[in-house]
Amino acid sequence: MENSMEEIKRTLEKYSQEHLLNNYEKLSDLNKQKLIYQIKHIDFELIDSLYNRTKKKAEDIKNQITPIEYIDKQKLNGEYKEFQQIGEKAIQDKKLAVVTMAGGQGTRLGYEGPKGTYDIGLDSHKSLFELLADSLKEQGKKYNVVIPWFIMTSEENNAETIEFFEKHKFFGFEENKSIFFFKQGELPMVDAEGKILIGEDGLVKEAADGHGGIYEALVRNGMTKKMRELGAEWLFIGGVDNCLVKMVDPILMGIAIQKHVTAAGKSVVKANPEEKVGVFCKRNGKPSVIEYTEISKEMAEEKDDKCELVYGESHILCNLFNIDAVERMGKKPLPYHVAFKKESYLDRYGNKVNPTGPNAYKFEAFLFDAFGELDDMAILRVKREEEFAPVKNATGIDSPETARELYKKFYNL
Repeated sequence: MENSMEEIKRTLEKYSQEHLLNNYEKLSDLNKQKLIYQIKHIDFELIDSLYNRTKKKAEDIKNQITPIEYIDKQKLNGEYKEFQQIGEKAIQDKKLAVVTMAGGQGTRLGYEGPKGTYDIGLDSHKSLFELLADSLKEQGKKYNVVIPWFIMTSEENNAETIEFFEKHKFFGFEENKSIFFFKQGELPMVDAEGKILIGEDGLVKEAADGHGGIYEALVRNGMTKKMRELGAEWLFIGGVDNCLVKMVDPILMGIAIQKHVTAAGKSVVKANPEEKVGVFCKRNGKPSVIEYTEISKEMAEEKDDKCELVYGESHILCNLFNIDAVERMGKKPLPYHVAFKKESYLDRYGNKVNPTGPNAYKFEAFLFDAFGELDDMAILRVKREEEFAPVKNATGIDSPETARELYKKFYNL
């Protein structure tokens, strides 16, 4: 242990992170082990590089962006049946697995606990997890198959999520047979000086590495291998906070298979040019998503000859992938985006500090940054009121109230 500790101290000194051991002697034996484990597994070169990147100006990407083609589900006419038949056969042949990204907490909703356990206020008082489970079971019954469900949690909510499912007998799914849990990765948070933060427990303060960590997490945790064992060739990836998410869609599958692409995504038309959503586009000729913070006012308001927004296909985190593509994308690190947030921490003397404003950099990868690895991608425009009812804010737009009303209207409740 002494040699190991000396090596750790040398590494920390090399990267000016010696403060991580300042309160080491005050920790319990268990937390001492946890802290050492964390330090040993930190990629300090990466953290150093990410921090240095926060000092650089964002590149001008305007000239790299072009519109992307899409298929409007409401205007398919004769092709609808063809896509439907192809997709339904693939589903019936057990070629589909479903992945739900559920690593977040309900903090923004004023709720303590995993977001998937949140009750949006329906008369049934069903949680987001149960609403998704009901939908998935209904589709499985329709096609006479059991569609395997893979749920991505985080270090923060994994235990509580599994406990919730155990309490509800996994909503009819069989643990490790038709429902599987795996954790996404995490990265340390750093302050404005590049120092890694220490949390109130005396351990390195980490944050989930964003929904872009889904590919690596699926591969690292052996989930794609498990999918192959179950016969699946395609996986749908969606978020837990969209109570109208259509995880099993034969049209989307049929389009991807018929057009020989390894990925397909769903879009809804932007409500207005100012709506704060990412939109599908082509970046240097490859499929991509441009965030609302990246797009200029002129681009956001640009219209085509049909008076539709040129960049109006909102990315709603509803994507279908061939497993080969996921495994390929899971082996190549994605670029990280930075967010400056307000986070409490322990100072060098072990005192808790509650900042009054943003003080910490959080690094996360975005799922759509991997789209550039694809040669092409099919985009299916769907109706917002039929497939997109997100629960993100406590009140106002995309709140439990708006999601609840959309859900009740769609299901005639």
